[in-house]
Amino acid sequence: MPIVTIQVTREGTKSGTASVTAEEKAALIKGASQLLADVLNKPLESTFVIIDEVDTDNWGWGGLPTLEFRRLRAATGS
Repeated sequence: MPIVTIQVTREGTKSGTASVTAEEKAALIKGASQLLADVLNKPLESTFVIIDEVDTDNWGWGGLPTLEFRRLRAATGS
């Protein structure tokens, strides 16, 4: 039984949204499940998909918290 974990940031993909929508999550679940069916011949009913939304204050890059890194990047135009 395959288990797929998808991590996404809790920011939303559209202006004014604070998380991934239920419709987007459903599409991720369907797509990941279908990929395993197509590539590994795994039945859809035996595939589990976990979507883990990560708050922006719980990750970072460039040695900085995410929002700080983005502010710095925007200020320098990079």
